[in-house]
Amino acid sequence: MSVHFEERSGIVPCQTPWGVWYQTMEEIFIEVNVPPGTSAKEIKCVLQSKQIQLSVKGREILKGKLFGTTVADEGTWTLEDRKLIRIVLMKTNREAGNCWQSLLEGEYCANAWVQDQMQRKLTLERFQRENPGFDFSGAEISGNFAGGGPDFSNLK
Repeated sequence: MSVHFEERSGIVPCQTPWGVWYQTMEEIFIEVNVPPGTSAKEIKCVLQSKQIQLSVKGREILKGKLFGTTVADEGTWTLEDRKLIRIVLMKTNREAGNCWQSLLEGEYCANAWVQDQMQRKLTLERFQRENPGFDFSGAEISGNFAGGGPDFSNLK
């Protein structure tokens, strides 16, 4: 990690029937609402580089091929307050242009507006990393931001 970027600032959540998912340049965050009083023993969570499987009390909640590749041994899940499962996946491609369009291939897709806002956020995150002395917390971005924004690497 180069420069800390507050992932909760301006997150762009993608709503799902079971909760939300959102992303930074480096990570995918999944928040799953479960019945209050759920214990960790009732949860089965398998995190692989291209697959995810989550069941609670024998009921399948998430299962399928991830939109992108993750670092399998760096994925974690936690149960918070016995009512929220939080899963964190580390992307293998950590470029601003790697904005996942959906959580799973063909499922839990971000609509066009949410996808646009996610891409804007990742582009701002990229600018923050490239310019650590500047505060981009209140910045707005317009124009060429798709695919991580313009490439300024050849300008010196």
